[in-house]
Amino acid sequence: MKKFFILLLILPALLLVWIMIDNRNSVDMTIRQKILKTIYPMLTGLTRLAGANSKSHKPPFAMEPPVSVYSLRILLNSGEEMSMDSLRGKKVLLVNTASDCGYTAQYEDLQALQKEYDKDLVIIGFPANDFKQQEKGSDAQIAEFCKINFGVTFPLAAKSSVLKGDSQHPVFRWLSDKDLNGWNGQAPIWNFSKYLIDEQGRLAGVFEPSVAPGAKEIVDLLEEAPGK
Repeated sequence: MKKFFILLLILPALLLVWIMIDNRNSVDMTIRQKILKTIYPMLTGLTRLAGANSKSHKPPFAMEPPVSVYSLRILLNSGEEMSMDSLRGKKVLLVNTASDCGYTAQYEDLQALQKEYDKDLVIIGFPANDFKQQEKGSDAQIAEFCKINFGVTFPLAAKSSVLKGDSQHPVFRWLSDKDLNGWNGQAPIWNFSKYLIDEQGRLAGVFEPSVAPGAKEIVDLLEEAPGK
């Protein structure tokens, strides 16, 4: 029994050391953010094992959208505007993000994915404070946090809402309205929900948060030849 209590005392100290080592290069991260970053792989594994937030959705065949996604524009957190029309011929992965979430470490995975498929893929993050207020920072703070701690170079939109309603970002309104995109009516269920658009501007897949950016479900679509 004595050894058991000694172990209970030692474990928190070991966990703290592990967190400090894992986050030795992190800057301006809260203790909560450091803990979440460290336990992210375990969190993702457990949620996928339990079948939580881990579904992938694809249309039965390539569905032409009733409304073109290329008619939309995105206000970036730099204050500049990006036209979706400028992304014709590329696959586009759209992700609602947050800085204080168990999935925040996916920023690193997203950056790795962007680097690997840089010629054919554009990833755009949409910071949102919709879920448990896990994105409270300003646009400038979010950009700095992502760049310093995860090396993010892909575009980030200005902070907005991705949930259905009057304030929903127009891009996410398109993504979550089947009358606009052709088949999907599901808005993000939590931070780091992912939507993939193919080279022809068709919604090719919807992936729940526990589906990691480098998961086979996503990579298979990224490597699928254009026009299929």
